[in-house]
Amino acid sequence: MAGVRMAGVSDDELYRQYETVNLYRHGAGATLELNRPERLNAWSNQLALDLRAAIADAEADPAIRALVVTGAGRAFSSGADLKEAAGRADGETLDVYRRLTERYHPIITGLRLMPKPVVAAVNGPAAGIGLSLALACDLVVASESAFFQLAFVNIGLVPDGGSSLFVPSRVGFARAAELAMLGERLDARTALDWGLINRVWPDEEFPAQTRALLDRLASGATRSYAGTKRQLNRWLYEQMDAQLEFEARIQREMSASGDFAEGIAAFAEKRPPRFSGG
Repeated sequence: MAGVRMAGVSDDELYRQYETVNLYRHGAGATLELNRPERLNAWSNQLALDLRAAIADAEADPAIRALVVTGAGRAFSSGADLKEAAGRADGETLDVYRRLTERYHPIITGLRLMPKPVVAAVNGPAAGIGLSLALACDLVVASESAFFQLAFVNIGLVPDGGSSLFVPSRVGFARAAELAMLGERLDARTALDWGLINRVWPDEEFPAQTRALLDRLASGATRSYAGTKRQLNRWLYEQMDAQLEFEARIQREMSASGDFAEGIAAFAEKRPPRFSGG
C-alpha cells in the first residue's frame, strides 16, 4: 500500500524537499510525506529534524489551509529507528530525555497547536512514536490493511510522544492499558470500533478518499477549524506539556534499565527478548 501521494496522483507540486521528508501542495491542501520507505519510515534523528521543519513551514504558509501526514511506501511509520539505536558506539549513552524534549515534543505540540486541520492518513503500520504522530493529528484515517501498535513495551520502554495522553482520551483506560501493556497489533477495523481512529477505507479507495477529505478541509472554514482545535485542546489536552515532560522523565528511567538493553540487543540479534524485570 503506497502513501497518499504515491497512488498515481500526478498533479501534486513538490513544495519543500528535506532529506527524509517531502512536502507537497495540491491547491490549498498539503501532504507531508515521511520518506524513508526502506526503513518503514522509522524515526531517525534526521527524520525528527525534518518533520519539525516541515510542520513549521506548513503552519507558516497562509496558502496552506489543511495538511495530511502520511508515509511513503508501505508504512506510515514503524516507530523509532532501533537499528540506529542498536548501532551506537560501545559506551555511548542514548539520551532519550533530550531526544524527546528537544526533537519529538515540538513535532507533537506543533501538530496539536497548528491553527489548521491536520489528518493522519495511515497507509500501513503506525507503531510506537509513529502511532503518537498519528494521534497528534485532528483526524486519523486508515487503509484497511493498516494497523496500530503501542510497541514500546516490547523493548522495555513506556509510551511517549503523547501516547499516554492521546490513547486513553480516545479509547478509555481499559483499552489504553491493554494496548500499552500487551503491545499487540490493533487492526484498522478494530481501531475504528474502539474509537481510536475516524475512518477506514479499502486499500484501493484510500488515496482518493483521503484526497477528497483534504480538499474538503482545505476549502472549509479555516478559522472555525482553528477555534475548534483550541476548544478541544483546552478540554482534553491542557496538561499536554506536563504529560510530555512526565513521559520523558519516565522514559529516561526505562532507557537505563536492563530490560531496555535486552530489548535492543534482542532486536539487533533478531530474537525474542528475555526480560529479567531489572
